[in-house]
Amino acid sequence: MSSLVNINLNRLEAFVAIVECGSLTGAAQTIGTTKAMVSMSLKLLEAELGCSLLTRTTRRMSLTDVGARFHADCLDILQRARTAIDQARQGHASLTGELRITSTQEFGAHVLVNALAAFSKLHPQLKINFSASTGLAELVSERFDLAIRMGHLGDSGYRALPLSKFSIVLVATPSYLASRNWSGNPTELQSLNWVMLTGFNAKMKLSKRDTPLARISLTAPSLIQTDSASAVLQLVLLHSGIAPLPEWMIGELLREGSLVRVLPEYDWPEQGAYAVFPNTQHVPTKVRSFIDFFRDFQPSEKGI
Repeated sequence: MSSLVNINLNRLEAFVAIVECGSLTGAAQTIGTTKAMVSMSLKLLEAELGCSLLTRTTRRMSLTDVGARFHADCLDILQRARTAIDQARQGHASLTGELRITSTQEFGAHVLVNALAAFSKLHPQLKINFSASTGLAELVSERFDLAIRMGHLGDSGYRALPLSKFSIVLVATPSYLASRNWSGNPTELQSLNWVMLTGFNAKMKLSKRDTPLARISLTAPSLIQTDSASAVLQLVLLHSGIAPLPEWMIGELLREGSLVRVLPEYDWPEQGAYAVFPNTQHVPTKVRSFIDFFRDFQPSEKGI
């Protein structure tokens, strides 16, 4: 029991940061300390364990076999410790501590910040830290409590809970459609220029709203691709072509007439927004509370 007491959790955090960052300097920046302190933490940890966790050369660091196993265990230990501390600090009426959450820049700006603002008013003692990212962040190593992700989720080893559904709409500017003499005939879709989000499934199936069995299957001939949904939107607004975009992102532009639906009588399969978080035994109260809050957040407030 004494060996467990003597090993400081800060040393485990320093070791994990070294592994994730690949250097003492990067680890020091991540956890907010000095390179010398990180180096000392590693030396003390290895001395307390009686084994080497890393092999060092002038150019790189590599995990030993013991170090690799210990790193995986440390990730679990640190997450459990954070959860235990978080739950111990939180009362029933108000949440405290910090909620670190990440999502795409577009969903964050159009939807998530509205929910976070309302949630913060309910829990004024809870610090909220939102970070925009394009991929599924390393939740544990980057110390995020929660990520909000859209569309199909791969097997990441994290837990995922559905939050809401949203529509995908095929849109263009009226000027672009007029320049192409668009008649509204679905058979002419592939003659239009398509602007696509990188990774978006180009094989599409659209169903006619009043006749679900009447479907269109096509492979979008993308003329322009980009990894930014905001860039897709700007290209469409610059009359570069048509694009499928989430309704929560373009609702106001449709209402004011800057964009129009290309096939208003056809529907795309709905997409989902998901809460993704580390697969631990106990979900922190702040994470569960925000998930429940967001699910009940009114669609009009979400901008959907």
